[in-house]
Amino acid sequence: MSDADDTPGTAPRSRTALVTGASSGIGEEFARRLAQRGYALVLVARRAALLDELAEEIRETYGTAVEALPADLGTREGVTAVAGRLSADGGGDAAPVDLLVNNAGRGDGGAFATQDPGEIDAMIDLNVRAVLQLTRAVLPVQIARRAAGETAKLGVLNVSSLAGEPVVNPGGSVYGGGKKFVTLWSESVAAEVRAKGVQVTVVLPGFVRTDMTRAVQERGLPEFAFVSKAQIVRDSLRAWSAGRSHVVPGAQYKTADSLLRVLPRPVVRALGRRLG
Repeated sequence: MSDADDTPGTAPRSRTALVTGASSGIGEEFARRLAQRGYALVLVARRAALLDELAEEIRETYGTAVEALPADLGTREGVTAVAGRLSADGGGDAAPVDLLVNNAGRGDGGAFATQDPGEIDAMIDLNVRAVLQLTRAVLPVQIARRAAGETAKLGVLNVSSLAGEPVVNPGGSVYGGGKKFVTLWSESVAAEVRAKGVQVTVVLPGFVRTDMTRAVQERGLPEFAFVSKAQIVRDSLRAWSAGRSHVVPGAQYKTADSLLRVLPRPVVRALGRRLG
């Protein structure tokens, strides 16, 4: 059976996944569903207490090994610590990572001219730099393992956003611009490593009910505007297992993505000015 099968314990117990931003939201859902599939886990988040609580619950529920690795990926020290774990090649005590899920992120917004410069840097550090550095840490190990005869599925899932797809994003220029970078970069890297037997997939969710979208939820958007965390994770894992480099979870957002690709750019810009 594939890694995307929903039946508990269908993946080999020796597989290991590292999930960032794992203490809540989409990251927590990734952790639970990967444990259900038989993966051992390395869970990364800033909030150590929440991380330890989740790790213990997953161990008890699914009987899989879980390592809690508290780290702030908005800092150089945090990225270095997690990159070190991703560099493990199986020669020591730490198991090599078969799947890296780059999920951690922040969604600060507002008009660019009024955004705090420190907040801008912090968002780029977490949403862009950390994703690049962690992926750079794990890919050489995965490529070497494949060359040495490893047959298990190896690769990376990068959680981007559909917010990067419009040609303009008033009030979300830094967030959307960063996510567009992650999307384009991920697809380029996917093309580079495919022939080496490693799969990189970028995920472009729309609105999801998480702490990051609390302000949007409070504005009273209709229910159809949201895609569940379960669907995000299910569609992401299926796309990665199927060797797809790009996935947009949710029928409504697949439609929106298709429209963004065919609408004339001046029309999208005009709509953006009205909304901005």
